[in-house]
Amino acid sequence: MRVVKIPGLRLEPQTNFHADEMFVVLSDPAIYEYENTPPESLAWLRNRFVRLESRRSADGNEAWLNWVIRLPNHALIGYVQATVYADGRAAIAYILNSAHWGHGLARRSVQAMITELATHHQAQYFSAVLKRENFRSSGLLKRLGFTPASAKQAISFGCEADEIAYVLECAEDLLE
Repeated sequence: MRVVKIPGLRLEPQTNFHADEMFVVLSDPAIYEYENTPPESLAWLRNRFVRLESRRSADGNEAWLNWVIRLPNHALIGYVQATVYADGRAAIAYILNSAHWGHGLARRSVQAMITELATHHQAQYFSAVLKRENFRSSGLLKRLGFTPASAKQAISFGCEADEIAYVLECAEDLLE
């Protein structure tokens, strides 16, 4: 994995050394309005980050690529991540601390990750699954060119009744 630099942001490959800072970032209750829960402890988060440093699933069929998002003032504000499959599909996710919502930072971070995945990890098809009520995230994905997945695709992604899937085939304009 590489460090990805874009104006005003830096995506760093996530390691266990980021756990202390990320524990603070991920302690924001607003992040969990629609899904997931905060890390149960710093030790738990550190152990999770150690496991993810392998960058591969146990069977070796999935690449696990996780980056923390750093501002020029060196503060961490969240993460972007992808599971890349052998068929060129990448399932993406992202979280930003709510203090940084509404400033275009998530869009720029996700776009930079998609470009990195397409350019250096052979990903050409992207998917994201989220709660239907998460209009902020739906809007972000739509601004990036994602469209709602078909019912068949949503089932293949494991969507539950209260979730929606979005898909994007890699477009040249995203790679600029």
